[in-house]
Amino acid sequence: MARSNGSELVDVHAHFLTDEYVSAAVSAGVEQPDGMPMWPSWSLGAQLELMQHNRIRHAVLSMSSPGVSFADPSTAPALARHVNDFAVTTIAAHPGRFSFFASLPLPDVDAAVVEAQRAIDGHAAAGVVLLSNHRGQYLGDAALDPLWECLDARRSIVFVHPTSPPHAEAVALGRPRPMLEFMFETTRTITDLIFANVLGRYPDIKFLIPHCGAALPLLAARIEQFRSLWPMPDGSPPGPLTTETQLRRFWFDLAGYPVPTQAAVLTDVVGTDRILYGSDYCWTPAFGVAKQVDALDTDASTDWRRVTSENAQRLLA
Repeated sequence: MARSNGSELVDVHAHFLTDEYVSAAVSAGVEQPDGMPMWPSWSLGAQLELMQHNRIRHAVLSMSSPGVSFADPSTAPALARHVNDFAVTTIAAHPGRFSFFASLPLPDVDAAVVEAQRAIDGHAAAGVVLLSNHRGQYLGDAALDPLWECLDARRSIVFVHPTSPPHAEAVALGRPRPMLEFMFETTRTITDLIFANVLGRYPDIKFLIPHCGAALPLLAARIEQFRSLWPMPDGSPPGPLTTETQLRRFWFDLAGYPVPTQAAVLTDVVGTDRILYGSDYCWTPAFGVAKQVDALDTDASTDWRRVTSENAQRLLA
């Protein structure tokens, strides 16, 4: 097939860190985040170098797991403001190169609504980043409805990023949680959204799911088998939107090692018109990003640069 090798990528899954944030996390006892051996390093210079090397035109910056939920509820709002303000400053210094998804101090829903309004209305955040769970609260929880109302009114993007599940030490078997638990967490929390009919009730939110949707494309038929028979949390009948219908309303990124298998399964289930590029830098090191980009560039099935860039234009418009 003809390929547009001149296309530049738009990276919707680009993470940053600040010294103040890492210091706060370490002080709270998060020295090996999600079972990883150490915190990665990040600098603006390294980010720009990575973008130049891999022909990435624009990156949407966000915080990865563990977000700010590790912080005491009294300090989490200030920590969220800090990382969001850092992103705003970075964007201002490099016009056109960056945008950001704002971090929110969940599970405090009231504080999260305040910060979402400040970031989106005051600082033109492209959307927000939410973890798969915040201290055990998953995204189908009815307590989050005020936040969904706020984000729906703003037609916001919600980037859902996995984190460690509750009692992670008991299930991770001593292995880094991003290897398997992040995939299960993504599948778990999006299934919770599907069962709670969040997309049906808040149709103007644009949910972005990383890592090719984790196990969702493989399990969609099984999830629907149960959803169609399972009552809503309030005891009412299941919502009218099938699992496949809802999956086709989500957006997905290609972070990780998507080809040849994961991207092919995702495309078979939802098509290609809502698939985007994601590097997962800085948690994926630069050499891993280069390997991933090379695999996408040489995949004969799809011109991923063109497809994902055109899709990003629609999502971020």
